Amino acid sequence: MMTEPTRSQPNSSEGSLVSIRNLTVDFRIGRGYFRAVDGVSFDIMPGEILGLAGESGSGKSTIASAMLRLIESISRVDGEIMWGKSNLLRLNDRQVREYRWKLISMVFQGAMNSLDPVFTISSQIVETIRSHNINITNEDAKTAALDLLKKVGIDPLRAEDYPHQLSGGMRQRVMIAMALALKPKLLIADEPTSALDVVTQRQIVELLRQLQAEYNLSVLFITHDLPLLSGICDRMAVMHRGRIVEIGSHDEILGNPKHPYTELLVSSVPSLSKKSLSDVKFVDDEHGKEGLGGCKFYARCPISIESCKSIDPKLRPVRGTKSQRVACIMHDGWSEY
Repeated sequence: MMTEPTRSQPNSSEGSLVSIRNLTVDFRIGRGYFRAVDGVSFDIMPGEILGLAGESGSGKSTIASAMLRLIESISRVDGEIMWGKSNLLRLNDRQVREYRWKLISMVFQGAMNSLDPVFTISSQIVETIRSHNINITNEDAKTAALDLLKKVGIDPLRAEDYPHQLSGGMRQRVMIAMALALKPKLLIADEPTSALDVVTQRQIVELLRQLQAEYNLSVLFITHDLPLLSGICDRMAVMHRGRIVEIGSHDEILGNPKHPYTELLVSSVPSLSKKSLSDVKFVDDEHGKEGLGGCKFYARCPISIESCKSIDPKLRPVRGTKSQRVACIMHDGWSEY
């Protein structure tokens, strides 16, 4: 039986809600495989919002899909996703059904593609509730669906509308309502504001923050948009080419980034107040591809040295910080390599 652990420090698996260790995902391509996630490890603590940032193709959404066991038919997944003493990757189909949506739920990017166009929004929420609780009546499920719509700011009078009758922001609110229907402990928000205008994006972020506090949720917020994370998360992890290259508190990552990739991401965000980092730019491939076993960012890094070709840096604590870790030999203490 999986039980909820107590809270502890974010760099320790003790007390974590979910502890991911050495997660690797390989997608089948022709006769071979492409590694989309390469030995990723991190913890999500009870009641925290962890932001997962990185450019498109870095492996962010793949991690989310692996956590819900949604990609096994097209990929090879290895490692551990520990919920208490249970490795979610080793559960059978019946056990997976017990944790999917009840313990971990997900708001997918592109709500129009996730909602069924031929059913009303209330009926889809009702179906979610009843499919996991056969003892609840249709009337009670309908009442719960209307309450959820109120929670996410949708007038119950719109309950019998179809997805195409709603705006993009309203459809995303419906997806959030469905994700909360079974009162999960962890909500994965995968690019929940993509294709929305800036005002609606902020409204969705504020809604998630309010619901997180009300339900005492843990949230994994996935995005390529650093300004969005700056307004919602407690900790941040930055991904590049299937790996986490830096992780730490919100203030540590945005205020004092250590990995050159993180620094470039932060410096690319327009600001009227921060110092310009215009002299720091991505380099061309003239620098050469990374060496065998070397840093994956070597070919694009503006501060790489010869050792970066051969040294594959792992996440290590940053001196003088509480929780920040970075995978780069150029940070303080790099000589330890």
